[in-house]
Amino acid sequence: MITIQRVQISEADTLLAFSKKTFYEFFEHLNEPANMEAYSSIAFTPQRMLSELSHPNSNFYFAMLDGEVAGYLKLNYADAQTEFKDANALEVERIYVSGEHHGKRIGKQLMDFAINIARSKQFEYIWLGVWEHNDNALGFYKRYGFQVFSSHPFLLGEDLQTDLLMRKSLI
Repeated sequence: MITIQRVQISEADTLLAFSKKTFYEFFEHLNEPANMEAYSSIAFTPQRMLSELSHPNSNFYFAMLDGEVAGYLKLNYADAQTEFKDANALEVERIYVSGEHHGKRIGKQLMDFAINIARSKQFEYIWLGVWEHNDNALGFYKRYGFQVFSSHPFLLGEDLQTDLLMRKSLI
């Protein structure tokens, strides 16, 4: 069983390192190295991580297993949401579990945690974006009842990719 704990500002370096590690674990083999590096040079900086951690309408959570970070979750509310900024919705902007911990149901526990938060705040729906070629994640979200409702472009370096937007109604 994991424990889920809110990430503190003092843990920014740990979050940054884990974020970059898991991003590369899952996408490096599917993308050009130059595009990965261009994206990470912007996305994975101490300044950006501190800014995201400090946003009053964003919360990060670590999934801890035997004293080590096994996964993490980023939830956005209101104006922190990347697209709709809907006061009646919660965005799961990031949900990652390190490769060595796949198969331990950590992603499920993180998603259940996010859905419980959304329900406790009486949101109408929960939504997220996922790369159209991330078949494992798409299957995971579909098993949870998320449905594709739109898409948006995602620029990874110079590679214009498509993220599918998925939502799950909570009412």
